[in-house]
Amino acid sequence: MAQRFIAADRDQVFLMPPSVRDWLPAGHLAWCVLDAVEQLDLGAFYRAYRADGHGRPAFDPAMMVALVLYAYCVGERSSRRIERRCREDVAFRVVAGNLAPDHATLARFIARHEEALSGLFSQVLRLCARAGLGRAGTLALDSTKVHANASSRQTLDFGRIAREILAEGIATDQAEDERFGDARGDELPSELSDPKTRRERLRAAKRELEAEWEAERQAREQMLARRAEHEAKTGRRLPGRPPHQRDLSGPPPGQVNLTDPESRPQRTARGFIQGYNAHAVATEDQLIAAVELTNRSGDGGMLEPMMTAAREQLALAGVQTLPTSALADAGYWSTPEIERLSASGLTVLVPPDGHARTGPPKRNTHGALAARMRETLRTDQGRELYRQRQQIIEPVFGDTKFNRRIERFQRRGLAACRAEWHLITTTHNLRKLWRATTPSIA
Repeated sequence: MAQRFIAADRDQVFLMPPSVRDWLPAGHLAWCVLDAVEQLDLGAFYRAYRADGHGRPAFDPAMMVALVLYAYCVGERSSRRIERRCREDVAFRVVAGNLAPDHATLARFIARHEEALSGLFSQVLRLCARAGLGRAGTLALDSTKVHANASSRQTLDFGRIAREILAEGIATDQAEDERFGDARGDELPSELSDPKTRRERLRAAKRELEAEWEAERQAREQMLARRAEHEAKTGRRLPGRPPHQRDLSGPPPGQVNLTDPESRPQRTARGFIQGYNAHAVATEDQLIAAVELTNRSGDGGMLEPMMTAAREQLALAGVQTLPTSALADAGYWSTPEIERLSASGLTVLVPPDGHARTGPPKRNTHGALAARMRETLRTDQGRELYRQRQQIIEPVFGDTKFNRRIERFQRRGLAACRAEWHLITTTHNLRKLWRATTPSIA
């Protein structure tokens, strides 16, 4: 008896018109994203387009929003790879309705609608609250360092920038002398001139350092003037230590990155990276309630703003459980902020000392509040409550960086990366919504 196989007939055409509904199982993430987009208010996207019908037709914003959200959900952020997957990946074809926007269209859509895409965070959080997510009894705050779309090797100080400007100018003059001789050089065709040269980037970086240095000089002069005026009026010095003598002459200190000037060196456990500091507040069921992005490596000053923003977002989303506890690591310690949050009814647990501290405590963690906090964290109840911080917030960053492979921003500039961080965390909540509503598939 001959062998029997199921043959793959690639020349067989569809006997009936195909339906994309048959391409994916009912509980697939793509259907959850499409259903969620139907519930969102996309008026901010539609208002950006002409209403008179003139001009070249654009892709439907609802389709583009669904495509961007689904791509970020599965960790696909490259516009070129999204374009390719719209042709090769069944789920992407379903979301895009068998259309394939080119990579330039996708990139321009994200850049054009960055504010509207950031605004989806609150709407998705509201959908999650309606689905029963958002157990907000305990909130956990933490941050993670994310690489900028820039190389740390392009971070230069003022002196090196000035030397490179001078060296490049000399090299350019020599090259022009060899090429044009006695000619002026303006005979070069206009299409060969490039306005975005390295020299211009160097000069822009030099101007930025000079502006920051001048602003610091003026701020210090104003501070000294206020102190002198107070002493002249009252005859007494202001409380606290007097300001140190500083030499504000000479070239500006600090460094600037030529590729992404707003990114900064960020300290991590594995050394320094060029990037941003991404903050997030999560609920007990790991739903992200508030996010922020800064270019400061430290976390100081972010405890109260982040917790306040999280409480406001949860209230707007209609979460019934009010937050009662706020947890953060030692980097967020701030006596005034902890006191104000405690006065508002929150039980705040922030260790005054870092995990790897050796020697005496830091100067700003002395005092009655720090002593009470240490005593609270030594109790069984305090240890049990604070242990939840790691269980709540750390898996959020682990899922983002490991499972979705999001370790570097695609865009450049603080505002653009902040919008991208909102989009990343919005899709994290979408994935939580999908898992909560389709347990058999998740």
